[in-house]
Amino acid sequence: MRTLILVCLASLMAVAMARPRDTYTDRFDNINLEEILENRRLLVPYIKCILDQGKCSPEGKELKSHIKEALSNDCAKCTDKQKSGTKKVLTHIINNEKDYWNELKAKYDPEDNFSSKYEKEYTAA
Repeated sequence: MRTLILVCLASLMAVAMARPRDTYTDRFDNINLEEILENRRLLVPYIKCILDQGKCSPEGKELKSHIKEALSNDCAKCTDKQKSGTKKVLTHIINNEKDYWNELKAKYDPEDNFSSKYEKEYTAA
């Protein structure tokens, strides 16, 4: 009987771990985005990471692994905090880092499937 219970528990754990996640990890949700956006010395390495032009921190690697999917599907798998942060970051890059924004568009949206939507929505008036 114990063996049967252990087998059932192990099976349930395996199924739970194999199921695809509904959201991206929230492990990095407490990063201070304001501090990064206000300091180009902190911001540029993240941008260079996702452009494959520099080394990546663990946070940068995580961002890079999901950026195209997140941008192309309106951040469908993002947590609420990630959606808010994405809006903040895109607004900043579109309005203050035009050269990098153009590089990001060329890499992740060369056919302009979604970047023009973000430009319309987040461009400062």
